Amino acid sequence: MKAILTVAIVLGLLITSANADTSVDKPSEDLITEQHEKNIEICTQNLLVIGKAIQAYHNENGDYPEWLSDMHQPKYLPDPDVLLCPADSRGGKAIFSSNIDPKMPVSYGYQFHLEYREGKTEERLMYGDVLPLVRCRHHVNREFECLNLSYAFKVYPSSSVYTPDEMYETPEEAIETLEKGLQRQPDNERFFHVYHSLVRFYSEVGRAEAAENIVNRFKAVMKPGNIRHYFYLGDILQMMHRYEEMLQVFEKLEEQAPENRRVARKLAEIHEMLGNAELAKEYMEKAEPVLALLGKTVPDFSATDLDGNPISLQQYRGKVILLDFWAVWCGPCLGEMPNVKQVYGTYKDQGFDVIGVSLDTDETRLRDYLKENGIRWRQICSGQGWQSPLAQQYGINSIPAPWLIARDGKLITHRARGSKLERLVVEALKDKSTNQ
Repeated sequence: MKAILTVAIVLGLLITSANADTSVDKPSEDLITEQHEKNIEICTQNLLVIGKAIQAYHNENGDYPEWLSDMHQPKYLPDPDVLLCPADSRGGKAIFSSNIDPKMPVSYGYQFHLEYREGKTEERLMYGDVLPLVRCRHHVNREFECLNLSYAFKVYPSSSVYTPDEMYETPEEAIETLEKGLQRQPDNERFFHVYHSLVRFYSEVGRAEAAENIVNRFKAVMKPGNIRHYFYLGDILQMMHRYEEMLQVFEKLEEQAPENRRVARKLAEIHEMLGNAELAKEYMEKAEPVLALLGKTVPDFSATDLDGNPISLQQYRGKVILLDFWAVWCGPCLGEMPNVKQVYGTYKDQGFDVIGVSLDTDETRLRDYLKENGIRWRQICSGQGWQSPLAQQYGINSIPAPWLIARDGKLITHRARGSKLERLVVEALKDKSTNQ
């Protein structure tokens, strides 16, 4: 629970002496910190001024403005600089493109413009007037990610995705407001996380019976065939440390969805919490089949590369291979690519090679990326995305998935990324005992 951010933030003052020999310069880091604090103070003032302008606009027009820029007129908001956060380095633009004011430079994200109104109205019925109306995301290196002006025209800090845990000043305020919200929308799946929050708030104030009542209310509205609802219930039970009951819930779910890896992963977590190490290991291997392959020979495949030539793992036996599952649309994959290129360039003449398995569906886009970035190793692309035969064969459900394979075909790791990629390649190249 975070307290409302006060407007008055105490700033440090630079102290200089008349005697130059005894003066001490303030470290640059302190100056940067001071500037951050000053920016927050100004931004807080801006938000409060914007709040008063919105109130005046609403009182006169019976509605909120379509955009904050609509208030830039003498009777509401005569100074356009109020709409600019001093920490904004984007030239008067909100961080999210959907919040960028179409009429003039505005740093702040307005949460009630026409595109957002329906959803925000629904949220306000649940959360009340603590809901953010205007948000600033321009302050970096802070303990919070956003400064918010609420519908009650108060300023408070929060993470980027606001939660009930951050919006209310006391548990009692949260309980009162969220209970009213749930009475209006008890079975709206969009707000099922509120049940979790209410259990936490009731537990925090020592009202165990009320917390139990919330659990039972959620069980009454959840749909037995909906896997997501089981996970909501599991989160609530985990917060209450009711692990045995969690186990029963997910064992029942496993009967309905025996092949679901998320269910298997949750069962692994539960058994880990209960101290059942062997069962935890068994379920984790079911959730991530690749774990059972570690230290074992990777099954061969037969495919065709982008040039139309046949390719298989057997062709590379005797080399250290990075079997790299990736895609052009995958940001983390592209972020890792310079590292793969560097390691490939350094060790390709020493027995290291890469096979790219692209999960792209646009082959032209893939070819353009490979050409523009000088990627020389062979690529396999079926154009079927996640349904790619190799992705299906090896159980790939997230990328990047860089599998490092030893000279003898055994899997070293399925997470050969970052700085450890080169280290692992060097170690594998040293082992020539399996060279065939």
